[in-house]
Amino acid sequence: MSAFADAVARAHADGRLVVQPRMGMASPVEMRGGLLAVRGARATTVGTLTVDSYTRVGDHQAASAALRDGARLNGYPIVSHDPVVTRGVLDGLDGFPVQVRHGSADPRAIFGALAAAGLDATEGGPVSYCLPYSRRPLRDSVAHWSEACEGFTGHLETFGGCMMGQLCPPSLLVAISVLEAVFFRCHGVRSVSLSYAQQTNADQDAEAVHALRALAARFLSDVDWHVVVYTYMGVFPRTRSGARLLNDNAARLAVRAGAQRLIVKTVAEAHRIPTVAENVDALESAAAAAASVSYEEPFQDNGVLAEATALVEAVLELPGDPGTAMLAAFRRGLLDVPYCLHPDNAGQARSHIDDTGRLRWSSVGAMPIAPTSVDRSTPADSAGLLAALNRVAHLHDTRPW
Repeated sequence: MSAFADAVARAHADGRLVVQPRMGMASPVEMRGGLLAVRGARATTVGTLTVDSYTRVGDHQAASAALRDGARLNGYPIVSHDPVVTRGVLDGLDGFPVQVRHGSADPRAIFGALAAAGLDATEGGPVSYCLPYSRRPLRDSVAHWSEACEGFTGHLETFGGCMMGQLCPPSLLVAISVLEAVFFRCHGVRSVSLSYAQQTNADQDAEAVHALRALAARFLSDVDWHVVVYTYMGVFPRTRSGARLLNDNAARLAVRAGAQRLIVKTVAEAHRIPTVAENVDALESAAAAAASVSYEEPFQDNGVLAEATALVEAVLELPGDPGTAMLAAFRRGLLDVPYCLHPDNAGQARSHIDDTGRLRWSSVGAMPIAPTSVDRSTPADSAGLLAALNRVAHLHDTRPW
């Protein structure tokens, strides 16, 4: 087990949720200061080193030029910094676990740089960092991720449970998260985490996290794994009170449903890149919210597990390894991400939010989802889509305190 995964496992055994920011600064001094502040928060934390957008797309020359010219970058250019510099950022952190977060469809150079710096945890996936983050063909992303995973001995988190950020029904998020983790295992990775992003209904989200854990237990029984919840990835509340409430509700969801780790958001999310102090505040608030609730046995499942199971089984029944199977699944429309415009996505699936706040399928294209799960009563027009995109933010901004 990696040091990162071991820290999460020890915290979970002690009944504590691990909380984690999304933080990256170009300056090694500032990056180190951020990690030290996160380590010192009144919470059980792990650190994050988020790379810049040039590094994410593989433009290392531009990242290096920005460093040389003193231009502002929106993250830490781990490939452009010498590994000695990055080891200096981490020096003296006394075993504090740090994960590299990036967003790249071709993470090979990033994997090499983090290994050279002595880091053992990162995240992403061949599907989730290609659709819709990249213009690269999905086949290229699968090939690049296959190469990056070979020989990787650390911890790898799938981003598959966060597809499109919002309005993707939970069953597809669960299925892609499981499939990417199975892909990692196929390429020799022995420690994984499976992601799920908070959506529009707390009970449906709890069902989804329970379904994710059930499928992980079934398909990943021979590797170390845990579940990580992300605070809502869509349009965020603009008020401080609304943003804090949404972040704290994600922490409560994680504990209630048995997840071990939470990626937080800050009160500045709708406005700008947060400060270190705002990140620490979000971590401490989430930790307090997590301590106020306890694990709950699975609710009655309203179809999330059945749909996710059907999707995973349909893909893994296709010929070839998991990467080959996922490519074939997207070609056939057996996997189809709503509102995703990438050319390798079939683009036939649509979703909506029903009167109870649950995400429902409006159309499923060729995906193996039962017709009874499809609700065609709500037309998918532009006004309805805009309202759905802003629903969570509006509800939290207008909630009376």
